[in-house]
Amino acid sequence: MALLGMRHLALRVRDPQASKRFYSDCFGMKVVWEPDPDNVYLSSGPDNLALHRAEVAGPGALDHLGFIVDEKEEVDRLAERFRQRGIALTDQPRDHRDGSRSFYCLDPDGLRIQVLYEPTLSQQSIT
Repeated sequence: MALLGMRHLALRVRDPQASKRFYSDCFGMKVVWEPDPDNVYLSSGPDNLALHRAEVAGPGALDHLGFIVDEKEEVDRLAERFRQRGIALTDQPRDHRDGSRSFYCLDPDGLRIQVLYEPTLSQQSIT
C-alpha cells in the first residue's frame, strides 16, 4: 500500500473569501484552486486546506480528514479493502472535476474520512 500520509484538511466556514484572506495573510498559504465562490483550496507546500461554505461554522467545523494516495487506482483498491473489512463507504469512489478521485467513510466516532488521489498532491513527497 502506498499511503502518503495525512496532508488534506477541509473546514466548513461561513465566508470562504474571508477565510481565504485569513489563511493567506496570516500563514502565507497560496490559493491553488478556486472553482467557485463557495470553495477555496489553499496550500503551503505538501499540504492542502479546503474551505467550504456552510451556514453553520465554528466549533465542530471540521468537514473531513483527507488521506492522500499516490495512484488514482489506489482509491478503488482501498475502497474494496475497506468494504472487505466491513467498513461502509458513505460515498462511493468517484472522479472530481479537478482530475482527482476519492471516496468517503466514517471513523468509529463518525468523523468523515476521505481517501483521495489528487494529481498535484499525490506526486509530492514530504522530506
